[in-house]
Amino acid sequence: MEIFSFQIGVGEEERLDKWLSTALPELSRSYIQKCIGEGLALVNGKPCKANYRLRVDDEVAFRIPEAVEPVIEAEDIPLSVLYEDADILVVDKPKGMVVHPAPGHLHGTLVNAVLYHCKGQLSGINGVLRPGIVHRIDRDTTGSLIVCKNDLAHRSIAAQLKEHSLSRSYRAIVHGVLKEDEGTIDAPIGRDERERKRMAVNEKNGKEAVTHYKVLSRFGAYTYIECRLETGRTHQIRVHMTSIGHPLLGDEVYGSRKTAFRLQGQTLHAYELGFIHPGTQQFVEVKAPIPAYFIHLLDIL
Repeated sequence: MEIFSFQIGVGEEERLDKWLSTALPELSRSYIQKCIGEGLALVNGKPCKANYRLRVDDEVAFRIPEAVEPVIEAEDIPLSVLYEDADILVVDKPKGMVVHPAPGHLHGTLVNAVLYHCKGQLSGINGVLRPGIVHRIDRDTTGSLIVCKNDLAHRSIAAQLKEHSLSRSYRAIVHGVLKEDEGTIDAPIGRDERERKRMAVNEKNGKEAVTHYKVLSRFGAYTYIECRLETGRTHQIRVHMTSIGHPLLGDEVYGSRKTAFRLQGQTLHAYELGFIHPGTQQFVEVKAPIPAYFIHLLDIL
């Protein structure tokens, strides 16, 4: 049984189930509520109801029961295919789609879709919940993502990720006007020690993280940028841009919850992906078109 422990900080006073669903985004709120109902959530050592309102310094312990190996079903969900051959599939992930299933969230994910599309022909290195998945992008981040159809391809792409030779370029809109035309943020990322449900620049316990950015356009109160990753830490671009005072527009976790625009999460798009093909050893570069909502937002700005 896996146990997560948290301490509630200032500004985190909210319902237990809501707080846990933010702290553990891979779990659905309904699954968390089910676990709470089974007495698997303790606050200061005592079971609490889902609607219990947390207070500063409350100690929360949440236990996830041993998982029964689920059957992940292939689902006929439309995919935007950017590149495909016998070894590799590159898709343009839409906003709002989770990459892989998790307890309490076993349907409607990218994995469900690619299982149907590839007729089950996917690498098995990451197990039944993540077949073919070698890297991820956030639920509300759009754009290019590689899926591996066999273990040889998976090992090759995973090695390129580890060696930082796989190139990844993102497009984003951030708050504020960046003064420099380009720059590099070299700051380790780890769990935020004050708010454990978030990541943060963490000099003590973080892992190496390097993001290069370049200004594409400046607007009145916003900047359109390109970001290139050397590393692939959780929420890397979102954390790094926030750390220099320019959070992503629409990012409710690391930025402002108030915006003049109706947005679904952060304005971040995985635009370009480049890798050495595991079979041909040739360099392959794939670009995901900028999504319509993003173009419309740029037009407004």
